[in-house]
This record gives sequence, structure tokens and C-alpha cells, in this order.
Amino acid sequence: MRSAVAIAILAFLPLGCGDGATGLARMAPPSQVGADLCRGRRFEGTFHALEEVLFVRHGCSEGVCHGDAAAGGLQLSNGKAYENLFDVPSVGSALLRVEPGDRDRSYLFQKLAAKVRPGTIAVNGSPMPSGRPAISERELEALRLWIYAGAPETGVVIGTEALLDACLPDPEPLDIAPLSPPAAGDGLQFVLPTIDLPASSEQEICFAFYYDVSADVPAEALDSSGEFFRIRAQEIRQDPQSHHILLLDSGIDVSRIRDPSFGDWTCHHGARAGSACEPTELDACPGSVCRSALRSDLAGCVGYGLSSSADIVQQGMGGAQEPQAWNEFPDGIYAQYPVRGIGYWNSHAFNLTTKNHGLNGRINFYFADRHDIPIRNVPVDLVNIFRPNAAPYGEETICADYIVPQGTRFFQMASHTHKRGKHFWAELSDGTSLYENFVYNDPTRVLFDPPLAFDSEDPAERVIHYCAHYVNGMGPDGEPDPEEVTRASRIPASALATVGACTPVACVAGRVGVPCDGEGDDAACDSSPGAGDGWCDACAITGGESTENEMFLLTGQWYIADGFPQPPVDGPVYAGAASVR
Repeated sequence: MRSAVAIAILAFLPLGCGDGATGLARMAPPSQVGADLCRGRRFEGTFHALEEVLFVRHGCSEGVCHGDAAAGGLQLSNGKAYENLFDVPSVGSALLRVEPGDRDRSYLFQKLAAKVRPGTIAVNGSPMPSGRPAISERELEALRLWIYAGAPETGVVIGTEALLDACLPDPEPLDIAPLSPPAAGDGLQFVLPTIDLPASSEQEICFAFYYDVSADVPAEALDSSGEFFRIRAQEIRQDPQSHHILLLDSGIDVSRIRDPSFGDWTCHHGARAGSACEPTELDACPGSVCRSALRSDLAGCVGYGLSSSADIVQQGMGGAQEPQAWNEFPDGIYAQYPVRGIGYWNSHAFNLTTKNHGLNGRINFYFADRHDIPIRNVPVDLVNIFRPNAAPYGEETICADYIVPQGTRFFQMASHTHKRGKHFWAELSDGTSLYENFVYNDPTRVLFDPPLAFDSEDPAERVIHYCAHYVNGMGPDGEPDPEEVTRASRIPASALATVGACTPVACVAGRVGVPCDGEGDDAACDSSPGAGDGWCDACAITGGESTENEMFLLTGQWYIADGFPQPPVDGPVYAGAASVR
């Protein structure tokens, strides 16, 4: 088992994952330390601070190391470090030194993390810095955040100033280098039309569009019907302001594209922005796309447009939570998608700065040259997904089992919780550890090479047992924390309209932590009778689509090995994210 490269398909189910109460929620910009109060060293931006804190203070830029001597062909002297790191192949591995948005494919992060966390990451040669103490966990986290944000040469990555004890300018929106499309005949690219993201806001949008890529797909990448193209890999890149990007297959027949549920079809941007357009005319909106009515209510694509069946789950062609993600299937394994159809773009993004921004994203599909076995995904567990229910100021651990089919070859595993999910793990029936994660919004992905084999006829020997630990507003010493507890007043409207509503049963002000009985029982929380300072607002964790609610999901990918019954392939074979209708 080894750490996976970042997975291009989102192996989790975001279900909207909204935070705010409206489609365009206003957000307070992050609090930056004022110039008259900051006591750390001042830097022009996050990377300049990293140069000093990581490379200079830890001796990496000294002449005999990565200074003039340029050990391993790498020079980290001030003014030269960035050009020698960003998007540059490493000498000791097949990785880039810094892959924008992807810590798992950034050799710099791997080399430093291997010394901070011995035994958790395997690297060629010695962990770094060589012959010196490891960098701190805080410094490693600052490096992770910088890479996650696209590894910008200039600008401020929010959250790094405190980790580096640095004084930084006010942050501005960050752009990631656009993902280049595959070469003609090797694959194709879907481009998210630029999404306007006003300053200090959060929004989740959904809209439909028509696509037809039949002219771009070589015959050898088609299935026998010619109606589906097959892929062996995907790559996603999006600006770091995004919580997630999803490209969903609506499953709706193109003949119904004019159904009133889609609203008016208009040009998204460009010279004809806002003008009516014919959705099946690919050149109707030069430089842009003809799209349906744009929905922006933080429910994502939940319930959007027509439902093609009784199934509540929309299947994903691709998507990611990270700014950069890559997934290449084992040799001969493929996914397949319609060459033409109605797709949905779903973007959940936030702008914590005081400047407006245009959000961009791209998804590359790389054609399969072998079509041996279809890929499969861990199905969405509709029984357990919304199980988390820790009492206010309490904690709980919940577990479930997933029994894989006989002949399964499990090659990639990940997880999905929201912010109160503090620890997720999975193991075999004999207790062998398979997976562990502690960061909800940048979950670990594990690649099994060779894949885990489950060939026993006994289902009990084909069990993956998985658990998650949730903390609902309980501080490190067990004290109640009203800022971290689930609160009725903070549940967004989209969640209230679905499954995320909660009833307050504990106080967040006045006598914090004592029981109360609903939103009208503030008096029970008063610090003294009649004080008027009480507030009954704390709830048990409730399952739901927003990050104020919770989820519990094991995710992953597998296939059925030769010699075992294969599932029929008579339609799309998805390898992307799912969402709920």
C-alpha cells in the first residue's frame, strides 16, 4: 500500500456541501493582522515567506546544499527557487518538484513530509533537509496550503501567515495555471465557463449544457455501439477558491432539452451574453456556451431540471474538491461516457477577499487504448450517509461495513465527511489497517498497488469495516465550544429545505452547555433569571448537504478480475463524483 496520487474523480459525494444561507452568501473577509500590530517579519507574499522560513532558516539554500552547489540539480537561492520548483521535473522521481494543487505529486512536499512523519511516506534517497532537523508540522502545513492553492509565486494564501509567523498583505483572489488540453486523438477537455464570484461571497451554482464530442473521439476509443467514448484517466484543475467542481451526466434524453424545467437558454458570457440561444447548436455562443437557467441556492444540482428515473443519485463524469487532481486507472480498466448529451456543471466556490473574481476550471479525459474491464465505484450508502448524530458538546464514533463482490480488485480508497468529522479509518475483517484520514477538506487518498484481492466465497472475508469519529463543539479539554457546535441559526436554507434542519437542545450563550428546549427557550440559558443573555441554539449533529451538517462515506474504485462474472456494460460506466437529485 502506498499514498495515492491525487484522484481526478472526486471519490466523495458532496451533495451540495454548502455553508451559507443563500445562493450568494455574503462572507466576512479573513482578519489579517494590521500593519501596526503585526510582530512577525514582513513578506510580499506566501512564497517569499516560505523561501525564508523553509529554505533559508533550515539551511537548504546554503552554498553546499541547494545554493550555488545546486545539489541534485536544484537551486533554492532567493530569487531562483520558484523557477526551479514550479512545474519542473524532479531528478529523484517521476514527480514534478511542485505540481500546482497536488501535494501527493509534488516531490518537494514528499521529501519534507517524509522527515516530519517518518515511516508514512516512501521517497527515493534521504528525507529532507538532509543532516538537519525536520521542518515543523506548522511549516509543512503552510507548504501544503501553498501547493493546494496552486503554488502561486506572488500573492497570499489565506491561513499561511499564522503558520509561518509572518506579516503578509491583504489576500487577493488566486488563479491557478490553466490545464492544457490533451493532444488531438489522445483525449478531450471540458471547460467550465468562467463563473463570476463577487468579493466576500460564497455561492453554489448549477446549470445544464449540451455537448457533442463525437468529432473528437477516434474510432478506437469508442465502444461497439459508437455511442460512448472510453477513458483510462482524468485530470482536473480549478482555481483554489473552489470547494468543488463537478461535471455530471444528467441522464436526460436530448429530445427533452427544451423542457420548461430548464428555464431559458442563454449565452453565458461573450459578445452574446444573455442572448437567447439554441442549446444544441455548439457554435451558438462564440467564445462561451449556451446554458440553461443558472441556479444558485447552495443546493447545487440537487433536484435540478428533469429526473431521468426514480434514482436520486446523479452520476458524475468527473470532478474534484482539490484545485488539481489526477486519476489514472490500472492497465485495461476503463470508464465510458456518452459522446453527446445534456451535462450539468456544478461549482461551489467562495471568495474570502475584497476583490471580485472569475472562477475557472477544466477537466481532461484521456482515451483508453485497452478496453478490458469496466471500472466500478463504491456505491453511495444511502442508509449510513446521514447517520452522524453526536449530541451538542459531545462526540461519537460510528461504523459500517461494505461487502465487496467476489473477485474484486480494490485499487483506490478515500473518504468524505464534513468539518466535524475528525478521524476516518478503514480496515479488513482481521483488523488490518487500510486507510486513515484526519483532514476533512483535503482527504487522504490511498492507492493499492497491486490492488487488494477479495476472492473468498465467504462474504465475511470480503468485508471492509470503516468508521469515523465526530466531535460536536467539544474543546480539547472537554469544555463546550459554542463556535464549533452545530447551531440551528447557521444551517443554510438549502439544508433546511432537505434533510439538514435541527432542533436546539443546548445553550450557546449565557449558561453555555446547559439543556434547553427549542428556539423559543432562550430564557433557560440566561446566566441568571431575567438576565436576557441566553441563547438556545446548539443542536445534535444532523446529516445533510451543507458543511454545517454531516456525512459518513467510504469511497473508492475497484474492478472485477478475469475469471469472475463481470457486470453487464450496456450504458455509461461512471468514474466520477455523484450528487443527489
